[in-house]
Amino acid sequence: MSVPLILISNDDGIQAAGLRALCEAMLTLGEVFVMAPEVERSAAGHAITLSDPLRVNEVDLGLPEVRAYSCSGTPADCVKLAILAVLPRRPDLVVSGINHGSNTGINVIYSGTISAATEGTILGVPSAAFSVDCWESPDFDPSKAVAQQVAREILEQGLPDGTILNVNIPNLPAEQLPPGLLDGQGYILTVHGKSDWQDQFDRRVDPQNRVYYWLAGRRRERKEPANTDEQTLRSGQVSITPLHYDLTHHRYLSDLAGWKLFQK
Repeated sequence: MSVPLILISNDDGIQAAGLRALCEAMLTLGEVFVMAPEVERSAAGHAITLSDPLRVNEVDLGLPEVRAYSCSGTPADCVKLAILAVLPRRPDLVVSGINHGSNTGINVIYSGTISAATEGTILGVPSAAFSVDCWESPDFDPSKAVAQQVAREILEQGLPDGTILNVNIPNLPAEQLPPGLLDGQGYILTVHGKSDWQDQFDRRVDPQNRVYYWLAGRRRERKEPANTDEQTLRSGQVSITPLHYDLTHHRYLSDLAGWKLFQK
C-alpha cells in the first residue's frame, strides 16, 4: 500500500505558524505537499483567479520532508492548481489550516480556510478544515493532536462526496481540554450555527485628505442550541461539523411552485 499523499493549504499565507503546525501533524500520516497563498488571503471566500496568471514559487519551510510552494492566487486557486497541475499524483487527503481564529456560523461563507477544503472535495478528494479559536499567539500543540486524529480517521473511513469536515478547536492548554481528547475521545458532532458579526465601517481620512473605509465590528451574541458549532466551541469542546454544499432551499420549493410564474 502506497504512503498517503496529503495536500495542505490555508488562507493565512505560506509563512503562517498554523500551516507549519499542520505540516508537522500530517508528517506522521503520509507524504506532505503544501500549496498556499504567498500572502494572507483571509476572508477570500471561494474566489478563483480568471484574469491574471498564477505564479508559483518553491518555499523552504524548514521542514526537509515537506515540499512547499507559494501561489499568487486564492486558497481555492492553490488547491485547484496543486491537484490539477502541480502534484505528482492525486492526493488522498486535503487539509486546510490551522487557521488563526474560529470558522463558525457566517464565517464559513467568507472563510478561505473553508474554501480551500471545499475545493478539495469539489475535485473529489476527502477534505477537512481546521481552525483554532485564537487570533494571536495560539497554542498549536493541542490543535496538532486534534488535526492528526481527525485526518487519520478520514484516511481510514473516507467521507461522502461533496462533504468536508469543519473542525474548530478551543485555544486551551492540553490539561484544560475535555478528558480523553488527546487520546481520540471527547469530540462533539455539531451543526452549522447562525452566529455572525455586527459589521460597521470606520470612516477615516488619509494624509492626502482622501476618505477611506475600514471594515470593523464585533461578534453578535446569539442564543443558539447547544449542538451548534459556535456554542460547542464556547463551552471549551472541539466542534466537528460535516458541511455539504447544497444551497437549494428544498422546503420552500413547493411554496415557490405556487407563484403565477410557474403556473401553466
